[in-house]
Amino acid sequence: MSYDIAEHLRVAADLLEHDESFATVTLLSIRGSAPQIAGAKAIVTDQGIVAGTVGGGKIENAAIEYAKKALSKCDGPATVVETWNLQTQIGMTCGGEVTLSFEFHRRAAWPIAVFGAGHTAQELVPLLLKLNCQVTCIDSRNDWIGKFHDHPRLCKRCVSEPKSVLPELASNTFFVLMSKGHATDLPVLAEILRSRTAPYVGVIGSAQKASVLRRDLKQLGIDAARIDSFHCPIGLPLGNNTPAEIAISVAAQLIQVRDKLGVFDHRSKSF
Repeated sequence: MSYDIAEHLRVAADLLEHDESFATVTLLSIRGSAPQIAGAKAIVTDQGIVAGTVGGGKIENAAIEYAKKALSKCDGPATVVETWNLQTQIGMTCGGEVTLSFEFHRRAAWPIAVFGAGHTAQELVPLLLKLNCQVTCIDSRNDWIGKFHDHPRLCKRCVSEPKSVLPELASNTFFVLMSKGHATDLPVLAEILRSRTAPYVGVIGSAQKASVLRRDLKQLGIDAARIDSFHCPIGLPLGNNTPAEIAISVAAQLIQVRDKLGVFDHRSKSF
């Protein structure tokens, strides 16, 4: 064994649990001289090697820089195989070549903010956490926020003024508003429409609620084009009005918009 498998798995599991980006580098084959054997592994983060080795020296330095550069991008292939000439590409005096595989595990690049922690949010948030996303749930009620189990990709915010969290959220955040009602959804919605152009803004409720929201937003001086940009009702037209099925329909709509916008570089399934 050319690496400590127990240590390798422990480090990888810890990085995955904390949603940290990393690359597993494996030395697949060697032609000529190299300071390691085929099968050697290393784990690389944006800080450098955190476990294992693929040989040290110029080969390892080149592998580290390659992995760090790839990890700095939020998308890209999950696995890459590279064959490098030791003399012309690595700058070593000895001849030969090495083939390395890079397996990338990138932190969630899809931010979703759920305003409200009520019954439907209690179904939606755990469902979203099964996807490759980072969820922030905001509510003024600590007892409801406290119902969510801790998760490395869930940020729970209990604040008296939910809209105060908005400046902390990434510009590409998807917004789902399902708080206590119209009076608590409206201030957050108005601030989102005033301050940013989000890829998705949805508010739970009926067509009647949508009409009232648009009337109130107009009275607040929100631009007409921005008023027409949010979804209400939310979710795809499927299922019933139970919290679980509403959550499924909302998650499906979020995925639909995500794929339409090309948030991730992946191939959608074919029918």
